[in-house]
Amino acid sequence: MQLIFSGDAALAEIVWLSLRVSGIALFISTLAGIPAGALLALKRFRGRRFVVTLIYTGMAFPPVVIGLFVYIFLSRSGVLGGLNWWWVPSLFTPAAMIVAQTIIAFPLVAGFTMAAVMGVDPSLRVQVRALGASPWQSTWAILEEARTGVIAAVVAGFGGIISEVGAVMLVGGNIQGRTRVLTTAIVLETNKGNFSMALALGIILIGIAFVTNFFVLRLQGRTFE
Repeated sequence: MQLIFSGDAALAEIVWLSLRVSGIALFISTLAGIPAGALLALKRFRGRRFVVTLIYTGMAFPPVVIGLFVYIFLSRSGVLGGLNWWWVPSLFTPAAMIVAQTIIAFPLVAGFTMAAVMGVDPSLRVQVRALGASPWQSTWAILEEARTGVIAAVVAGFGGIISEVGAVMLVGGNIQGRTRVLTTAIVLETNKGNFSMALALGIILIGIAFVTNFFVLRLQGRTFE
């Protein structure tokens, strides 16, 4: 507790990088995942079952394997790394960690959004369209009805990446001052026997999860009574 409230610079840097990397990855995966989940729930098209299977597989895919794939693609001898394009992130940078976490979070956001939208009463869409709503307006109305589930989808995505260690360790390298985040720092400090720092990092990680869920409950309009 003394480390947490002492304003330790190294600790603050780790926390800030963790929030920045996971926040950007969650933002990107949310922008892509919510529309994708709504589309899969509301539209019927050729190959839909295959895409849904891929989404469900991605929800249970080991993050460390995703990190391995990202590592192979971004390495200098990999498919993307060897092209030397300016927009391709390099390994052992926060950008590479964001790529890995985005891939991890996307199927979680899309899958839970799809389940939430599919749980909405089908008659709602018919009623909205009968009132003259456009396809976009009817989709928005359904997402509003499934708001609780959609918010839960975003939280699931955040939980899946903020607590992940294998992928970010592979593509980030756990470099002090550059790519060290909460989970990788906990592993390192525990291996070093520095349990006070490891516990401080663990308490902060739990605190982030608590605060996130607190605000989610507020967004869902629920109370603790």
